[in-house]
Amino acid sequence: MTGPGTDSAQDFERRCPPVSVAPMMDVTDQHTRWLYRAISKYTLLYTEMVTAHALHKGDADWLLAYTDVEHPIALQLGGDDPQLLAWAAKLGESHGYDEVNINVGCPSPRVKKGNFGACLMLTPEVVAECVAEMKAAVAIPVTVKCRIGVDDQDGPATVHRFTELVTLAGADRVTVHARKAWLNGLSPKENRNIPPLNYGIVHDLARAFPNVVTEINGGIQTLDEVANHLEHVDAVMIGRGVWHRPWMLVDADRRFFGSTEAPPSRREVVERWVPFVERQIARGHKPQHVVRHASPLFAGCHGSKLWKRALAEVRLHGVQAIWKGLEAAEAAQQKWSAA
Repeated sequence: MTGPGTDSAQDFERRCPPVSVAPMMDVTDQHTRWLYRAISKYTLLYTEMVTAHALHKGDADWLLAYTDVEHPIALQLGGDDPQLLAWAAKLGESHGYDEVNINVGCPSPRVKKGNFGACLMLTPEVVAECVAEMKAAVAIPVTVKCRIGVDDQDGPATVHRFTELVTLAGADRVTVHARKAWLNGLSPKENRNIPPLNYGIVHDLARAFPNVVTEINGGIQTLDEVANHLEHVDAVMIGRGVWHRPWMLVDADRRFFGSTEAPPSRREVVERWVPFVERQIARGHKPQHVVRHASPLFAGCHGSKLWKRALAEVRLHGVQAIWKGLEAAEAAQQKWSAA
């Protein structure tokens, strides 16, 4: 699809990178984002959700910490107070984030108790007010991530009305997880796979709102699937597909961002990543926390188990364990190729 209005292709791509990695709690921390950036230079990365209240009451500099290499990077916020979200958005802008996003999709009981996340699908006017206040406070894009509906809501009617309100309020992009969220009866984990996916609702939404930047999310596992969705929507957000197989991003720059650079090898990615690991450990981060989401880097390859086993030894042997694991995994692959 082409961009809305009269935006140039370059301006539109800045507002709407065609591929992003979803905000995932306990996954897309700074350590994991750095690894993903070593694989893909241009895929948009998201922070874990940070509540506006936590930023106001806690150590904002620590909560918003990232490194320059992570650009382009979006800050995802949670909350339902328009003024507090506007303040948090401005804080994120001052820290250099490229975009700020409001979470209207998380179905966890804790989020529901705080009256943000997916339960806000029930009050789209509140979300629109939040977006309007955030847009008035910052110059960077303000985007919204939502579901197609919650509980017994009519999916198409709900997401159409929601999209109409938040875009009239100024939202620069609407990212839709193509499942309903069940606020009663399903756990957050169950909400990720039990409600059926309905990509058609999101594709229809993009057709109904041709001037709205529409992004699809939910259950997307391969770059071929990304390409298929891009025939219908402006952008695709990948979540657990990347978490379980981060190497799927290796060809994203060439396929979707027009890069002419050769994609990196796993060894090149590890060579870029290890100095970061060393710095994070020196700053007091627990080694296992820094490397934990790198364990599937060789997923689906011979040597994957050797790599995972080596990462489990970083706590005792430092980054030397990473090099040991890399060499073991490469040797296993070479042995299999020669067989």
